[in-house]
Amino acid sequence: MEVYEWTDWARLNTELGKAKDKPQALSDVTVLDLSYGSFAGLFASSMMAEMGARVIRIEPPEGDIARNMTPQAVKVKDTGLAYIVEGRNKYHITLDISTDQGKEILLRMLPKAQVLVETFPPRYMEKLGLGWETLKEKNPSLVYCAINSWGQGGPAVEEGMGQDTLDYDVVAQALGGFAWTVGLPEDYTEFPEHTRVPTRMGNWMGWYVGGAMASFSIMTALLFAEATGEGQFIDISPAEALATVNNYALHVYYLTGMVIGRVANFEPAAYAYNYVQAKDGMVFIAGYADPNWKALCSIINRPDLVEKYPTVKDRTNPKNFVPMTVEIEKFTKKYTREEILKIWLDYKGPGVTVAGEVLKPMETMGLDHWYQRKALVKIKDKDYGEVLVQGLISKMSGTPPILKWVCRPVGADNSLIYGELLGYDEEELGRLRDQGVV
Repeated sequence: MEVYEWTDWARLNTELGKAKDKPQALSDVTVLDLSYGSFAGLFASSMMAEMGARVIRIEPPEGDIARNMTPQAVKVKDTGLAYIVEGRNKYHITLDISTDQGKEILLRMLPKAQVLVETFPPRYMEKLGLGWETLKEKNPSLVYCAINSWGQGGPAVEEGMGQDTLDYDVVAQALGGFAWTVGLPEDYTEFPEHTRVPTRMGNWMGWYVGGAMASFSIMTALLFAEATGEGQFIDISPAEALATVNNYALHVYYLTGMVIGRVANFEPAAYAYNYVQAKDGMVFIAGYADPNWKALCSIINRPDLVEKYPTVKDRTNPKNFVPMTVEIEKFTKKYTREEILKIWLDYKGPGVTVAGEVLKPMETMGLDHWYQRKALVKIKDKDYGEVLVQGLISKMSGTPPILKWVCRPVGADNSLIYGELLGYDEEELGRLRDQGVV
C-alpha cells in the first residue's frame, strides 16, 4: 500500500480537476430560481448548482435587473460582472409569471422540481395565486424558500414595511446592525465630518450571508422531505442572517446598555489586532494578551508602551486605539512589509506576536496558490468568452462541486428546458414569445 504525506493525500483526493469523474450530491434535485434583483437568492441557488442540482433560472422576458448591477456599467456582452459569476451552472429561461399563461406554465413545471426560491416582496406570490398554500397542493414535497430583507411576517411587515419592496442588501446591512459598526468613529476629528458616519460594507454581505443561510436551510429541508415526503416553507431575512454573525455587539448592549461604536480598523475585543502602515503598504499585527503585548513592544524597542498600556482593559479602551497605533507606526513606517515580516519571524523571546502582509488586490490575484486550489479560475465560456471568476470553495473527496459554465444569456435555455419539462416545440415557444409570456 502506498503511503502519502497528509497534505499530498488531501490534495490528490480533493483535486477539483477530477470532480467530473465523481458523483454529485444534488444531482437528483431540480431548483426553480425565481430570484429577482437579489443576489441572496442567486447565491443560494449557485451553491446548490455547484453541488450538482439542476437549477433553472426563471427571468422575466426582459431579463433580471440583477444583470445590470455592475460597476461603471461594465458588462460582458449583455450581463454585469456579478451576475456572470452567480449565473454559474444554471439553465436560463424566461417566463412572465404575472400573466395567466405564465402562472399556468409555472404550475405545470412545479411537480418536476424539489425546490423553489423567490425574492419578491412579502405576499407578492400570494397575490399572483402562486403562494405556498397553492404550490404545496401541486407538489406536497416542495421546499419553498422566500427571501426578503424584512422577512415574510412580523409586526413591521404587518405595518407595511417591505411589502412593496424587493430584497435590498443595503437594507439588510442597516437592519442587521452592521452599517453602524463599519466606518470611522465620530470622535476621529482629524477626518472630515462627512466621513465619520455609518458605512455600508463594500461588498453585498447581507445578500451573501442571507443566501448562504438560505442554501443551508434548503439542504436540511430536502433531507427531511426525502425522509418524510413533506416539503416546507422557509422564510429567510438577510438582515436576520447578518445579525447572527454580528458577534458580541447585541449582547454587549443587552447586558450593559453600551453601544459598540464604529472603530475603523480596530477590534473592540483585542489590541494589538489591527493593520498598521509600513513603508510600502500595510501589515497586520497581533499581540493582545499581556505576554504577547510585551513581545510586540520588545520588538519595536518600546518598553514604555507596556507601562502605559499594561492590561487588556487599557488596550481595548477605544480612546487608546489611535495613540497606540501612532506609536507602533513610528517603528513600522521605517520598514517594508517584507522587512517587517522578517523582523517578527526573527523574534525568539517570550510571548507570541505575529505580523502578516496585507496584499494589494493585484498581488492577491497574482498568487499561484489561489489558481492551484481553483479559488480563482480562468474559464473560456462559450457565450461570454474568457473570464476570471471565483472558484469552488469546498474541496471534497467524495461528492465535490463542479464549475461547468459561468452564465447564460437571457432565455438561452428556453428550447431545452421547455422542451424537456413540458414538451414545447419551437412553434409553441414562438407563439409564447409573440404574446410576451416567455
